[in-house]
Amino acid sequence: MPANDREIPRSCTPEPTGQVPVVNRNRCEAKDDCARVCPYDVFEVRVLAPEESAGVSFRGRLNLIVHRNRQAVVARPDDCHACGLCVAACPERAITLTPRAAA
Repeated sequence: MPANDREIPRSCTPEPTGQVPVVNRNRCEAKDDCARVCPYDVFEVRVLAPEESAGVSFRGRLNLIVHRNRQAVVARPDDCHACGLCVAACPERAITLTPRAAA
């Protein structure tokens, strides 16, 4: 059961999948659309830790400055049901669903 009371879309798989959302640090503008639409509370929008913002491009650094170092973070990847609502909701196209890395 999701952590919030949002209706679960039919495109969500019944169980978490082998895919996880990935946020492109160079594109995200912390608008929180992904967090609002995700029925499983996979995302948080928060201040990034220094290691999370390492390696971003010049554009990414500008985004971080403008948005007070805040971006979307995949806080609970194991809860993702690969419905794609986050991908569709992101106005910057900063989210992709990718295969989970093998452990």
